[in-house]
Amino acid sequence: MYPRFAEPRLIEALADTPVVLIHGPRQCGKTTLALQVGRTQGRSYFSFDDDVTLAAATADPAGFVADLPERVILDEVQRAPGIFRAIKVAVDRQRSFGRFLLTGSSNVLLVPTLADSLAGRMGILRLHPLAQCELAGRESGFLDALFGGGFKVRTTERLGRALAERISAGGYPPALARSTPARRGAWYRDYVETLTQRDARDLARINSLDALPRLLALAAGQTARLINVSDLSGPFQLSRTTIRDYVTLLERVFLLDELPSWHHNRLSRRVKTPKLHMGDTGVACALLGLDADALMRDRATMGQLLETFVFQDLRRQADWREDDIRCFHFRDKDGAEVDIVLERGAGQIAGVEVKASATVTTADFRGLRKLREAAGARFTAGVLLYDGEVSAGFGDGLYAVPLSALWEAA
Repeated sequence: MYPRFAEPRLIEALADTPVVLIHGPRQCGKTTLALQVGRTQGRSYFSFDDDVTLAAATADPAGFVADLPERVILDEVQRAPGIFRAIKVAVDRQRSFGRFLLTGSSNVLLVPTLADSLAGRMGILRLHPLAQCELAGRESGFLDALFGGGFKVRTTERLGRALAERISAGGYPPALARSTPARRGAWYRDYVETLTQRDARDLARINSLDALPRLLALAAGQTARLINVSDLSGPFQLSRTTIRDYVTLLERVFLLDELPSWHHNRLSRRVKTPKLHMGDTGVACALLGLDADALMRDRATMGQLLETFVFQDLRRQADWREDDIRCFHFRDKDGAEVDIVLERGAGQIAGVEVKASATVTTADFRGLRKLREAAGARFTAGVLLYDGEVSAGFGDGLYAVPLSALWEAA
């Protein structure tokens, strides 16, 4: 079993918050983490994937909650949305910490009525598929170096094909347990089919349910690009508004992510369009029919998927930390861009640019220099992650760093 570095935050939240929600995609490890922590606390477990449990909670939410044991785990709570108000009433009557541990496979923050019903009473922990440092079994020192001490000069081995293998493998524990890349790809395709046919149908009234897997496959080919709804709607006989709604639905089940544009008062010429990223590169590769060998041959697609791979790994690391780190992208109308901008709290700004090649030139830092100029004193570091061997400084807070630094200890 892989370590989950979100576990300490979960234990802390249960110690001072009445309700804690772990939300994230199906099969990413939410139930495993909840049971792992819950067993040490004597919690009873109920899943709304069980038809009888779901029927009881739907028929009488207040009665269902009133009859629960003192400390519980309620799994896949998005399937019983009426339960949120009943939990609110129960908490207001007896405000004991850690009483309810919930898991959910859709983003309740995108459903205002659900999120608002437990405002001030619920802590929310986002769980992702496995980060690379979780696969390695050690916490990464990358974000601390990015916002703190900088990167020391050192050498390491190139990743080469091993990088393509990491990208195509993704981070879902059941997929990683499969014995071959072909078996893993089959698991991802079955996963997408099940998710789009069942969970999407539960969340919204979909007129063209078969369009969702095809739309997701199209989005996989456009990962790490600015969102263009016209391009996404092209192959379908559906309106742009409908496609936009479907994209939002795929975000709710964590299959897609939008990366907003970073803005600053000095940036009047920035591009405001968000980027679209697949939620996991293993899913993307399976939908595109790509394994590690195919990625090595298709360098353009490799570059796109590598950017998504780095973004998702940084976000996974950021979400289990205590400090507030948010991710953006930066692009101005002159074409200067930074793949990932990280903002810590209301102060520090750092940039990460991603390159699939083994060489670096000073021209590769153009976007990071523009970001440094825009951020001013808030800028801490700009890093070009590349598939090379040497970590080195390029002056004034700019560094070229091998990609393996993402999952290596400080």
